[in-house]
Amino acid sequence: MEKKLTALSHLFVTVFLSCFASFIVIPAITDVTMYALCPGTDECSLAIYLSGFQQAIIGVGTALMMPLIGNLSDQYGRKALLTLPMTLSIIPLAVLACSRTTNYFYAYYALRTLTAMVCEGSINCLALAYLADNISDSQRASAFGILSGISSGAFVCATLAAHFLSTGSTFQVATFVSMLAVVYMRIFLEESIPDQVDGMTQPILKEGENAIQKDVNEPRKMPVSKKIPSLKDIICLLKSSPSFSQAAVVAFFCSLAEGGMISSSMYYLKARFHFNKNQFADLMLIAGVVATISQLFLMPLLVSPLGDGRLLSIGLLVTCVNAILHSIAWSAWVPYAATALSIVMVFAPPSLRSIVSKQAGAREQGKAQGCISGVSSLANIIAPLIFSPLTAMFLSEEAPFYFPGFSIMCIAITLMIAFIQSLMIDSAPSTSSDTNSSNCMDV
Repeated sequence: MEKKLTALSHLFVTVFLSCFASFIVIPAITDVTMYALCPGTDECSLAIYLSGFQQAIIGVGTALMMPLIGNLSDQYGRKALLTLPMTLSIIPLAVLACSRTTNYFYAYYALRTLTAMVCEGSINCLALAYLADNISDSQRASAFGILSGISSGAFVCATLAAHFLSTGSTFQVATFVSMLAVVYMRIFLEESIPDQVDGMTQPILKEGENAIQKDVNEPRKMPVSKKIPSLKDIICLLKSSPSFSQAAVVAFFCSLAEGGMISSSMYYLKARFHFNKNQFADLMLIAGVVATISQLFLMPLLVSPLGDGRLLSIGLLVTCVNAILHSIAWSAWVPYAATALSIVMVFAPPSLRSIVSKQAGAREQGKAQGCISGVSSLANIIAPLIFSPLTAMFLSEEAPFYFPGFSIMCIAITLMIAFIQSLMIDSAPSTSSDTNSSNCMDV
């Protein structure tokens, strides 16, 4: 047991360092982009379009690469696969650590787009798999919660650090910490390969003699490639439960709104109130601290009396109010006040995942959550294609009418659709989910 705790402590340090390096550059990247593409201005349509295009391309790449990386880690180990994304993530940071001129920015943009197709989300995915290998079922939820807390802690620390560092120093620190994370992981983290008793790691081709001697009545194991659900499996799973289908619709519109905020909100605040790196860092710090406290202490107290269905609806409604306040903000203090609503906004994502979990059988949890993640990835691809042009149009002088926050208001409408749909979800466990989902996934 002591050996496992030591291994997990090394994993937590690795995740903290990796997340710190990723989060510390977020407040500065908007200023860097604007300076490289449109120096001396607070509005830049090219920056908005390029950021939206990058977000869409990364979404396509991650949707394709995540299942592949997960399956390879089952065969070759979590540590071996962690090395790839953690090493690749260093390259774009090192480019901007050298210089932030236009040519260097374009080099960063291209490298970031390519590497993020492998890195985005894969470190967290492999870390969860590592925990699942070393923690029993009864303790797994708590371990996942600790991992989320480590990520939130890294976010808060990185945002604080970004507030006191210059833009150039920020990328230098991020590069150093990324390199430190890889070195630490390679030296201290022990390899973790799933038990081979389930047959997942056995070769597809068998020796003829072994095949003859194998008991014909023994259940046949599926090869790793068959563990990835096909499009037909996903459609069947969506139809297996009305509540599951409704949850998928809510997930789509939530992710569409989230992707829209990512691709437009910073450029809107930059053009509307001339926000800079430090002000972005302040907003992120407020959101990170409030969200961490809420998820660790407030939400557990409210789950029992209210239920995850009501918490989902409350979280979506407050998120919609937050978007409306941003869109009509009349002063620079309004975004700060609206960010405090994160204390309730963070109820929505875990509540939605809890409802999805209740609609799937014990052996279909991964497939169900993966299906919802696929729906969310699809929305993240579509979001910048819709909201980036909309933001650029209404921040420019050629806008049809004066409403700089029009794209944010459209995001609020998207969230209202998700809220209305959430009211129709029956969050009670489905009595037929086991049978239906098993029929969908049988090969």
